[in-house]
Amino acid sequence: MTSLPRTLAPWKLRTRVLELGRRTLIMGVINITPDSFSDGGHFLHPDAAIAHALRLLDEGADILDLGAESTRPGSQAGDAAAAAVSAEEEQQRLLPVIEGILKAAPRAVISADTYKSATSRGALVAGAEIINDVSGFSWDEAMPAVCAQAGCGVVLMHTRGRPDEWRAQSKLPDDALMELLRSGLSESLEASRRAGIAPESIVLDPGYGFGKKFDENYTVLARQAELLEMGRPLLAGVSRKSFLGHTLSAFYGGNQAPVEARETAGIAALVVAILHGASIVRVHDVRPAVEAARIADAVLSAV
Repeated sequence: MTSLPRTLAPWKLRTRVLELGRRTLIMGVINITPDSFSDGGHFLHPDAAIAHALRLLDEGADILDLGAESTRPGSQAGDAAAAAVSAEEEQQRLLPVIEGILKAAPRAVISADTYKSATSRGALVAGAEIINDVSGFSWDEAMPAVCAQAGCGVVLMHTRGRPDEWRAQSKLPDDALMELLRSGLSESLEASRRAGIAPESIVLDPGYGFGKKFDENYTVLARQAELLEMGRPLLAGVSRKSFLGHTLSAFYGGNQAPVEARETAGIAALVVAILHGASIVRVHDVRPAVEAARIADAVLSAV
């Protein structure tokens, strides 16, 4: 297997700088929702979410990614007129958890997983360092200005369409798929440039599962290193994704492997993502990811 070197770069956040590329950083997921595909409802209460976040830090998470609206396939996320979660409700779920985590662990690096500018503004005031926008600034035109004003770190993810459109989308040829990724991420970078966001504040995410048909995700994974040519470090989020469950269906009577049975497959995909240039991996189970990343990093250091 061939891979390009990871991008070695500082990642400028709101109040600090993280070094990317020398070792893989682990971003632990906390879903403060009743309906997320992997663990909806488990951490909806603030105390449960805060306790889980502190466990993830103890297990080795470098960053905590907090989301308060599900963007699972079929959801109304991204549609301002139909969104099931308003900015007000999203903030009621999210902000107390950010504040509680930082009270218990003041140096924790918190990312707010939101595509709404109002929620981003509130999360940054509450202490978030990073805004992780699954739409790559395409669902709320005010987002770039909010991030530029705060000087925060930004994750720009590629999404093809909105979640309620994904099931009807046709499969693309491999080269067309990769060109779609590059053009979409280029548009996100251009929106950032126009708003005055510093390039060193930006990380790119290919958006596994977000508008990609099952096998298309493997094309992106195999060719992920091509995206390093865009000049920014990469984040990969493959944990528990449905394309993994689809691949394992032969072991489950032709049905998708359930979410709880995708962890080993997720670790395999995580290692591939690292070897193909990811500087950050977004995961639900932190300790196994820390150990797997340690091995992948040792391989990269030997190249």
